Amino acid sequence: MKSRHTNVPAIAAAKAGFSTATAYRIEADPRLHSQKQKPRGRRRPDPLAGVWDSEIVPMLQAAPGIRPVAIFEEICRRYPEIATGVRRTLERRIGRWRALYGPNRDVMFRQEHPPGRMGLSDFTAMAALGITVGEQEFDAGRIDGIGRFHTKPPSSARTATGW
Repeated sequence: MKSRHTNVPAIAAAKAGFSTATAYRIEADPRLHSQKQKPRGRRRPDPLAGVWDSEIVPMLQAAPGIRPVAIFEEICRRYPEIATGVRRTLERRIGRWRALYGPNRDVMFRQEHPPGRMGLSDFTAMAALGITVGEQEFDAGRIDGIGRFHTKPPSSARTATGW
């Protein structure tokens, strides 16, 4: 928006392709919005500050699978001055703690096998098995590579077998 130095904000905004209100806002303060924001602090004192490190973290370390509601009920029993409106705050904080310091979780990668895309196959060489046909031993030396071929689509329980 170089034309803002030579033109009024309305004309400079029209040439740059944005609204007149944006031009006047940039004229008043050219800093980016992210540069103007101050980090927001707490609006009220932390209701769990007195019990988090001394009570809740040891519970989480001793029993990693414990539910946040059970911890909340125990904390309310021990400290009746903690308000019931703190439950969701405690759940969020426990979730963050588990993500950072909790036990590792198993990772599962789901496998998808759409029909017609893949097949599982197996070939068994059967020349040395001593096959008999009509009570006579089959001469495998006459046929090169006698065997059994087995195939199965991964998305089905059915199999197809060929000799």
